[in-house]
Amino acid sequence: MTLSAPAAEGDLHSVACPSASLGGHGDVTFFIPPSAGPMPLVILLNGVYGSHRAWTDQGEAHLTARRLIGEGRIRPMVLAMPADGLWTLSTGFIRHMDGAYERWIMEDVIACARDTVPDLAPEVFLAGLSIGGYGALRLGAKYGGLVRGISAHSPITRLHDMARFVPEPGSYLGDEPFVGVWIARHRASLPPLRFDCGTEDPLLDASRRLHDELVHQSVVHIYQEYPGAHDWAYWKTHLADTLLFFEQRLRAGAAP
Repeated sequence: MTLSAPAAEGDLHSVACPSASLGGHGDVTFFIPPSAGPMPLVILLNGVYGSHRAWTDQGEAHLTARRLIGEGRIRPMVLAMPADGLWTLSTGFIRHMDGAYERWIMEDVIACARDTVPDLAPEVFLAGLSIGGYGALRLGAKYGGLVRGISAHSPITRLHDMARFVPEPGSYLGDEPFVGVWIARHRASLPPLRFDCGTEDPLLDASRRLHDELVHQSVVHIYQEYPGAHDWAYWKTHLADTLLFFEQRLRAGAAP
């Protein structure tokens, strides 16, 4: 795998990754900080209408990571920010007839990261916002043997709620639509889990219902609410919570 020419910041790289799951290639933006040793991988999933540039161009994820590393609050981490697979307005990070978007994230993106950063540590973390939050919760639960920690911001919790953002969400409903089912189904191998939502977010009630369901199911997790809406101002602020949570998991030596 050959890196593209470095972006102006020097630690950002855009890579066209080969993907059997997509039948071609998919785009990934990597944040690769300087490091003297292996670095864990954090996959950040975008929301509806987003691309592999959303987390950097709108979310300034690289700036947040750079700041926390510089302050010594987290170790150097590689951020992989993939396109979702580019089916209409959002793939939902699930399997469709025209693309295995789940495998794109959990197989191809990870393989691309290991080719791009040969000195990558084995730890993989998964996070996302909105429908990317749904993807992080669902895929993190399903692939608990691989993922070391899960974090979601303002998550869609049921695929039905995509109706708020796309005109025809029915095509998503061939899969189990409620992320709580996936979490409960894989509770035996569930990685450490957190999610949050803004108090002015239209998805707040959905996050509260998910939290209540996980409490009812006795699923260990962290749920937090903060002032804010369903927007980049909120996500830029709280990405730091995600990266600090993952650092805590590494320091605690949480088993995969």
